[in-house]
Amino acid sequence: MRLKLPLAVLLVSISLTFGCQNNIFQPQNTAPPAMRDVPSVRLNYKYEADVPAPASNAGRYESEERHAAVQAEFDANRPLELLDQTISSPDKKKILAVYHRISDAQDQDGLDVYRLDMYSAEGSLIKKLTPETMAVYFPETIVWSPDSNSLAFVAKTRPAQAESETTFLNPTDGTASNSEIESNTNVTANSTIGSTKPSSTPASPTGILTFRTQQIYVCNADGNGLKALTENEGLIYFYYAWSPDSSMLAALATTAREWKYQEISTDSKGEMMVPSGRLRIIEKNGRERRLDDGATGVHPIWSPDSAKVAVAFDTQIRIYDAGGTNPTQAAIPLRNQLLISSQAYDREQQRQAQLANTDAEVLSSTSATPNQPLTTLPDEKLLVSYNPIVELAWRADDLIYLKTAFVRRPINDLVGVTSFARWHRLALTSQLTASPR
Repeated sequence: MRLKLPLAVLLVSISLTFGCQNNIFQPQNTAPPAMRDVPSVRLNYKYEADVPAPASNAGRYESEERHAAVQAEFDANRPLELLDQTISSPDKKKILAVYHRISDAQDQDGLDVYRLDMYSAEGSLIKKLTPETMAVYFPETIVWSPDSNSLAFVAKTRPAQAESETTFLNPTDGTASNSEIESNTNVTANSTIGSTKPSSTPASPTGILTFRTQQIYVCNADGNGLKALTENEGLIYFYYAWSPDSSMLAALATTAREWKYQEISTDSKGEMMVPSGRLRIIEKNGRERRLDDGATGVHPIWSPDSAKVAVAFDTQIRIYDAGGTNPTQAAIPLRNQLLISSQAYDREQQRQAQLANTDAEVLSSTSATPNQPLTTLPDEKLLVSYNPIVELAWRADDLIYLKTAFVRRPINDLVGVTSFARWHRLALTSQLTASPR
């Protein structure tokens, strides 16, 4: 009997001690970490098939009307230079003019080459951006940073000119005589432009290093600070995109030899080339990190918080940490999910087609069958809607949209053929981690 009292006191004290603490056997009521703090390798996902397309997100590939004031300045003062397009900064305070001279020849591969100047919103020339030794390529990929403070484009050493500009001038009065000048003006432009003398303009910059393959160049919004962000001669950079915080670029790159091989391969099939390359992250200071050894032709996308980059390989999505001391990556294979959802999509399309040609009541009474459990994966050769991932969109930190489609781009057809375009979605969550003891 003497032992019971001390034992009871001991049990009471233990219960009081742990009663003031959290129950170690119950989950802790802690807020889930922000998605930017979750490593890519610790992400869960849920696949959702055939969802509505994501809201449009204005980007670098959307063209705009040529700026009227800049066009007027070219019409009045630059008769030997033809304005191709203008690209406004997101804040609309700067206008980039993309143009070429009448004497500018295509390069050895038949690609058009361009020059760049920076204008104010009022149409006044601020700075001639590109030096005489530089040729700008792929103007549709030129992109302003989201904060409007930087501009990125690809360029390389300008090919040698076969003829000088004086070849295109009348020997008598020095005015331009090439009929291409007419394409520089708007429909309402006057016809006396050929006799207009160009006004004095700032000199083109000098001392800018150029390379024999397309490299990424950046400059400030006022046109100053032009520099090569990449300096890997032999590589060709393309499909580059600014991070939402304007601190980095994600880009694809391939060797010049691989680029040429892709051109020959697609030409033999009668199709336009869609280049494929390896994903890289390039910081503003020039530091570069290759993220994958696999090549893809899908444009890379950034998470809205700038913490991750994603790209697609056929039916797989890969997500990479953009920074951190120990960056991770994760692969999300979607072949099985796409096969199953494509089978359901094809069956629904077939049912809709039958309903359009058959009495609905008769069809429902004769063709209705209970849902059979799936025991084997569908044969992809029998599914017309089963296609690779061709586009990605990251509209929210926890939502990635993916578009599957059949795409064919015949030579000399800028639009091409796209069929069976379907949008799907991945809902991302953080994996649960064990709480430290």
